[in-house]
Amino acid sequence: MPLQERQTASVGSNTIAVKLNINGEKHELQLEPCVTLLDTLREYLGLTGSKKGCDHGQCGACTVLVEGERVISCLSLAAAHEDEEIITIEGLAKDNKLHPVQEAFIKHDGFQCGYCTPGQIMSAVGLIAEGQAQTDAEICELMSGNICRCGAYLGILEAIKEAKGSSEVAV
Repeated sequence: MPLQERQTASVGSNTIAVKLNINGEKHELQLEPCVTLLDTLREYLGLTGSKKGCDHGQCGACTVLVEGERVISCLSLAAAHEDEEIITIEGLAKDNKLHPVQEAFIKHDGFQCGYCTPGQIMSAVGLIAEGQAQTDAEICELMSGNICRCGAYLGILEAIKEAKGSSEVAV
C-alpha cells in the first residue's frame, strides 16, 4: 500500500489524532491508539532508518531519541509522544554534514552488515548527551541494550570514545 494510502487507511472510529514532531517537522496523523512509534515512523511516515529487529525491545535496532533520551520505539506508543521532540537517524545530519557520531562510526568501522547501526548510533548520541559514559566499561554497559550480530563492538566502542570529545555531539 502506498505511503499516502497508509496515512489515511486507518482513519475511522477506532483512531485518534496524534501530533508528532519528528526531526523538526510537524506531522498530524490519525492512528489507532495501539500503533507503536516504530510502526508510525516506518509505515506511516516512510522513515525506514529505524529498524524493526526483534519487535520485543531486546535488540535496540529501533532506538530513537525522544526529548533527548533514548527510547526503544518498538515498545513505545506513538500517541504517548505527542508534541515531544523525536529525532531519528534521518534527523542527525545537518546541512549535508554527518553528525560526529556518524563520522566516528565510519572512521572506526563501527558496523558490518549495518542493520543495527541506526539504533547503535542513536543510542550512542543519547548516552554521550547523558554524560555518563566515562570509561570503556560504562560505555559497554550503557550500550548493552543494542545488539550487533556481526560483532562490531570494538569499532563501536572506539567510535563512541572519539565522538565524546567532539564539541558538536549535541543534537
